[in-house]
Amino acid sequence: MKFEAVLFDAGDTLIRLCGNGESLLHRAAAALGCDPLDPAEVAGVWQRVLDRSGTAEELAKGRDLSTAKHREVWISLYEAAGCEGLAPGLSTGLYELTVDAASWEAFPDTVPTLAALRERGLRVGIVSDTGFDLRPALDRLGLSRYVDAVVMSYEYGVCKPATKVFLAACDKLRVDPERTLMVGDNPLTDSGGVAAGMCVFLLPRPARTGPRGLEHVLALV
Repeated sequence: MKFEAVLFDAGDTLIRLCGNGESLLHRAAAALGCDPLDPAEVAGVWQRVLDRSGTAEELAKGRDLSTAKHREVWISLYEAAGCEGLAPGLSTGLYELTVDAASWEAFPDTVPTLAALRERGLRVGIVSDTGFDLRPALDRLGLSRYVDAVVMSYEYGVCKPATKVFLAACDKLRVDPERTLMVGDNPLTDSGGVAAGMCVFLLPRPARTGPRGLEHVLALV
């Protein structure tokens, strides 16, 4: 099959938060003017964030359906994980840091892959479950020049795996789903592209450092 377009998930596929979660907590505390936090306590709080964030209960709260809900749900989760016990106001400070465009980085192979797709004449889109605008981060990282369409769940009021967001991206790119490759990392959400009529390529969990493995996408197109 000859593909005419490639859709990508954003978080942990093309971009990720700089550093680890514990470093983000330390940075948020420093921005509040707090004394240095205890590393062991920070590690415990961040592990609770990780343990809660992917549960069915949290996902059911609709955090990626609107900007207001995104802020409310994440700050509440940080509070429940113990951020306020580390420093008053840390939950809000951490949230503001995570939605700041300057807190995101591209994987080393993101730009080369997107540039290669553009050189081959393929259209490129992003389909992301997010409750805040990713475009400032894409602009800052130099990715926007290679991306023809961005579809974010909070602007459509529906998240992956619903076919609506995948088909919306195809409409923006003016390409048939059957001629579109979807690339992501979450089998529960990104595989929704199959129901939309696309081929889907799922990446494994990202390594802590180094390339994402996006060169495999080029082998498919």
